[in-house]
Amino acid sequence: MSKLDQVAAQLGVGRRVGLGWALLLSGIAAAASVGLVGISGWFLTGAAIAGAGGMAAVTAFNYLLTSAAIRALAIARTAARYGERLTSHGAALTAMAGLRTRLFGTLAAADPRRVPDLASGEASARLIDDIEAIEDLVVRRSALPGALVGGVIATGCIALSGWRAAAAFVLLAVVGLIVGAALARRLSVGPARAAAQARGRVRERYVELAAARPEIIAYGLADRIEAALAAELAALDRARRGLARGEAALSGGVALWSTVLAVVVLLLAEHGPALAALATLAAFSGSEALAVRVRSALREAVVAEGLERVSTLADIASEPAPQSGAVALSLRIGAVEVAPGARLVITGPSGSGKTTLIETLAGLRSDPLPLAVGGTPVAEVAAADLASQFALAPQSPQLIAGTIGDNLRLARPGIDDAAMWGALETVCLADRVRAMPDGLSTPVGEAGGTLSGGEQKRLSLARALLAERPWLVADEPSEGLDPTTEAELVARLDAWLAATGTGLILVSHRPTPRALCAQALALPLS
Repeated sequence: MSKLDQVAAQLGVGRRVGLGWALLLSGIAAAASVGLVGISGWFLTGAAIAGAGGMAAVTAFNYLLTSAAIRALAIARTAARYGERLTSHGAALTAMAGLRTRLFGTLAAADPRRVPDLASGEASARLIDDIEAIEDLVVRRSALPGALVGGVIATGCIALSGWRAAAAFVLLAVVGLIVGAALARRLSVGPARAAAQARGRVRERYVELAAARPEIIAYGLADRIEAALAAELAALDRARRGLARGEAALSGGVALWSTVLAVVVLLLAEHGPALAALATLAAFSGSEALAVRVRSALREAVVAEGLERVSTLADIASEPAPQSGAVALSLRIGAVEVAPGARLVITGPSGSGKTTLIETLAGLRSDPLPLAVGGTPVAEVAAADLASQFALAPQSPQLIAGTIGDNLRLARPGIDDAAMWGALETVCLADRVRAMPDGLSTPVGEAGGTLSGGEQKRLSLARALLAERPWLVADEPSEGLDPTTEAELVARLDAWLAATGTGLILVSHRPTPRALCAQALALPLS
């Protein structure tokens, strides 16, 4: 098993029942194709000789049986090729869909402190473009056995015209395959790596710029952005042109190689012109079947690059899902001890590290800060255990492209409408959602849709309340609210914390929410 196939097996690629049928149909198609071309050559040449021999020869020539064989082979080739394409691509698409799902699940459930530092654009490039590139790994598995069958059938047809012609075909075919595969790899390795990297950079830039679209429009930056993207797009185009040039050069070489094989077989053929024609055309068809291996080598570099990039995601260790209802653990932040159910506000000037501290506490970062959970340094606590302790309402909330209800259901499994409405009441958002025609089914895009910035933060806060963790970690939860709404939010949150016994770690510059907390910690830590 090749290195590529070993990695593919580890990733679970191509192990589908349909692939077995694709292998069988590929062999049938290759055998029918070589037989069709060879018998057609023999038939045409034999018919011409019979015609030149007079009426007696024509009468003696059995064209019906040969015509029937040609028709049967043509039908078999067409049907087998269609079936092979259908089954191999079906297996590939099924395998790729399953692989994307598994890798996304692994990435989503991984410890954020230990995963590769991938921007969203780069991650999506690996999950989409690179997995699409290794689709060839599945498809070519059926093509390669078919190429071998085609070569064997071609050799058998050529052998009817003499052993020397068959031996020459085998020798030249082996040499051509070795040289062609080496040349294909040489032509494709560099461009394939460059194309994969450039594709990731372009997608990453697109994601970043899409997030900044309002600013780009407001400040008229479209021309500058287009110019900035030009260099990345030019690099991608250069890499793709390099791959295209390599493919064109290889196609020309394959055509020349097929011609040389056919000419050599024709010169060495014996036993009459009809068998010589059969051998020559079989050599053409057989070389085309074997050329699949050379073309596969050209794509192998693209596949290898895709596998290498995807394997970094496959190697990520999955974490178990966080659990609701975990036993509350005490915290130590710097020199401050925070008991379960207590409330602590973290203060400090902008840039002092408040957000960094709470994200590290929640397991989203690996900064070396003096933090402990249940007496254990936070760096030594498993990500799932941290996620079971903390529900984070970040300063910049992330919403998914779905409905308001979809965003709330992310908190934990089994949330019903009553629980969602209760959480929305606590964060002073229920009246706003009820006023929407679709209520909880109102669509919300990644950018928040029709929700304002303050409403997005409160929706994120409601999601954190629904998670039912021992600790609520809120970063500027009342930012963007008017004083009346802010006061009402703080009062309802105070009542909810008291009723549930949930602890609070709060970051806020505003005095109203800070009144929720009996303890305070000023940053930077001394």
